[in-house]
Amino acid sequence: MTDERTDMEAGGLDPDVVHSLKDLPEEFRDFPRVYQEEIRPALLAREGDRQDAVSKARKARYVGIAVAALGVVIGLIVIRQPIVAFISVIVGVGYLYWGGRDVRKVGREAKDLIVLPVAQHLGLNFTAEPGAVDTIYKHHDVGIVPSWDRASYEDHLTGQRHGVDFELFEAHLEERRTSTDSKGRTKTSWVTVFQGQCLRFDFPKTFYGRTLVTRDAGIFNRFGGGKGLQRAALEDPRFEKIFEVYTTDQVESRFLLTPDLMQKLVDLEDAFHGGRLKCAFNEGQMYITLEGGNLFEPGSMFKPFDSVDRVKELLSDFSAMFQIIDAVLAGRRRAEQERGD
Repeated sequence: MTDERTDMEAGGLDPDVVHSLKDLPEEFRDFPRVYQEEIRPALLAREGDRQDAVSKARKARYVGIAVAALGVVIGLIVIRQPIVAFISVIVGVGYLYWGGRDVRKVGREAKDLIVLPVAQHLGLNFTAEPGAVDTIYKHHDVGIVPSWDRASYEDHLTGQRHGVDFELFEAHLEERRTSTDSKGRTKTSWVTVFQGQCLRFDFPKTFYGRTLVTRDAGIFNRFGGGKGLQRAALEDPRFEKIFEVYTTDQVESRFLLTPDLMQKLVDLEDAFHGGRLKCAFNEGQMYITLEGGNLFEPGSMFKPFDSVDRVKELLSDFSAMFQIIDAVLAGRRRAEQERGD
């Protein structure tokens, strides 16, 4: 690997870029060249727009804060009219929001300039605004997302690795709730019941049983994982303190949920900046959900457009997802050898 990196530097690649991406897996070894030759030029072409947008946002910040602060002082101390203070704060916040429009616009464009070429080189398909994603109903059927009344989706990614079709998307699920006060008046509100990433891996062979993995829920573990599922033990006691496992096939779950895979699931949470990971093995699919986090974002617009960290974080996300597939495939091979298939 060191010789390859040296060859890259000798071939005209920026040593800083090579160094920044050196910790990525071997399969990403060509990305210093991809970044330098394809991604960086496109980002640098928009650097002037980023700087203009940031300058406008900073000026709007100063003006907005000044308007809000001055209005509060005048409204509450000078003329003692709270409504003046309230209006001033609204105007100041509104000006801040207006001043950041260009930054948000440039950020959305940067997302396409970074994510699309990376996805293309990995043979993946990416859609920022996919509309409805029917796979979410499968996540509900296996018990890792709750019911909802309305949903929105973004950042839909599909591809294949080692014969495994996979899909990743972000979902925001909301439930309509109605309450009645003491005077009989009803109020309807929307409550977020899930917001995060959903993954689906479609393996070539069906699983022997059904297995559900959730975060340890303390005293609520007594409710179990659902009809037909029994508590399963993990090989590593460290992960038994983190996860709860329920299955219809104790033997298969033991081969699937190795310490290696459980560590990969923890790593996935870290890479995706999410939590409350749940996953399920059902028929030929593995489903995963993580709450929180926000993938495929270009990062802060207040640092240079061509910061290589923007690409490094994206590749780290892909690597964490790929390692899940590899760990499951390895576990299935061991299970099949044990069963003599």
